[in-house]
Amino acid sequence: MSERGKTKFQIDLRRHLRERNVAPDLVHLICEIAEASKYIINSIRTGDLGVAGTSNLYGEQQLALDVLADRILTKRLQHSGVVGNVLSEEADDIICVSNNCNGLYSVAFDPLDGSSIVNVNLAVGTIVSIFGGCNLLRPGREQVAAMYILYGPRTTLMYSTGEGVHEFGMNQLMEYTLLQENITIDQQANLYSPGGLRNLFTPAIEEYVQKLEEKGCKLRYSGGFVPDINQVLIKGKGVFLYPHLQGKPNGKLRLSFELNPMAFLVEQAGGAASDGHGPILDRVPEGKDDRAPIFIGCKEDVAMAEDIIRRYEE
Repeated sequence: MSERGKTKFQIDLRRHLRERNVAPDLVHLICEIAEASKYIINSIRTGDLGVAGTSNLYGEQQLALDVLADRILTKRLQHSGVVGNVLSEEADDIICVSNNCNGLYSVAFDPLDGSSIVNVNLAVGTIVSIFGGCNLLRPGREQVAAMYILYGPRTTLMYSTGEGVHEFGMNQLMEYTLLQENITIDQQANLYSPGGLRNLFTPAIEEYVQKLEEKGCKLRYSGGFVPDINQVLIKGKGVFLYPHLQGKPNGKLRLSFELNPMAFLVEQAGGAASDGHGPILDRVPEGKDDRAPIFIGCKEDVAMAEDIIRRYEE
């Protein structure tokens, strides 16, 4: 079949990256992460859903799948030949792969976001942030790529290297082939996904949620960051929030592992991501476990959150 006769479903991930003139080593890295996901999805389907008997550095109990997914991805990155530093949400510290990061990449990742809901068979995912060089504690705007893999009824991969957001699906041969290019988000939402206990919302957040409901936004929340952001991107009309709460001024989600890569993807799709005062991607992390509130999705609704918060703080 000629090149012109091929459908988008026959364009695999590696070919798509190359055709978009992505640097060869970055192509290799993204494809290595995609390969690792095949082993993670197999572990989810067949592995132990129990407790590993250990805790991560945040004091959270680790599941056996958390530990296994972390080992699979870390090992793949360490042997990729293009990675200088690795930082996993499940690890205590940065893993130095090479003392000379010149020309290499550094990767921060959450190996299995939403693992607490995997035992009830809800969708979970892997989130990845990629920087050039050694330093991982930089503003998210300096990412060279971000991606996530969603393990749901079907396995999909979403990536951006700064030129749009593209979705791939895993076929029967466990190969990722193109589903959609250049995904975009509308200006206004028709659904919202609110994290955190509502009785802990501040007055500003309570007003914000009321205004979303008054304009007809439907509540759609799965309890998993990856499926909820995927819903916003695929439907193109949503907003996700995990705000500052009473007693938790920094919210719950972590800048390096969750917020930066998702903010990068959503901005590339024409949306916005804010901590309630300004863009998530402009925040300078003070440490690897920094957290921040998040309002992410349709631009006008993210701007409305900032306006309401600003008014309450005046």
